[in-house]
Amino acid sequence: MVVSHDITLPTEEELTVQEVNVSSSVLRSAAFHLGKYCEFANDEFMLCRTENNGDPRKCLKEGKEVTRCSLEFFQKMKKVCRQQFESYAECVDKSSCNFQFKPCRKSQGVYDQCMLDNMGLERPHWGYFSKAKIHDTKRPKPPPPEIQVYPDATPALPDDYPRHPNKYGGYYAHQ
Repeated sequence: MVVSHDITLPTEEELTVQEVNVSSSVLRSAAFHLGKYCEFANDEFMLCRTENNGDPRKCLKEGKEVTRCSLEFFQKMKKVCRQQFESYAECVDKSSCNFQFKPCRKSQGVYDQCMLDNMGLERPHWGYFSKAKIHDTKRPKPPPPEIQVYPDATPALPDDYPRHPNKYGGYYAHQ
C-alpha cells in the first residue's frame, strides 16, 4: 500500500480490540441470531463506511462497537443455550464440506427455540437482511466532498485558421 505524508494512520492502541475468536462453522451457525442481535451496530458501521467512501479509519469507533456487540452476544448465548448451539454448530461443521444448514434442521430447531425462549431472539426469515431499511443515527453526517473546479477548456480554433484535408481521404476537419 502506498501512503503519502498527508495520510494519517491510526495508532496500535486505536486498533487493538478483543477479537471474536470463533471458527467459520460457529460464526455461520450463529449468523442469523448474531445479525439480529447486533443489527443496530452493524447498520451504523455500514452507514459510516458508505458515507465516508469506504475509508475504515473514520469508522473505528463503529467497528469496535460491532466487535463488542458480537462478544456480548456469544457470552449471553453461551450462558443460556450453549449445549443446543454446540450440537447445532457441530452438525453444520461435520455434516457437509461447505457448512450447509439443510442436514441440521432438527438441531437448528432446538437451538432456535432456545434462543427465542431465553434471549427473545426469533430467527429472521431468509430475506430479512437484504431488505431495504431506514437507519436512524445520532452521528452527524460528514460534510460533502469538495467539488473540484477545473479551468476552462482550451478555446476552439478561430474560424479563419487554415485547415488541411486529411492525408488519406475521409472528411475534412472543417467544411
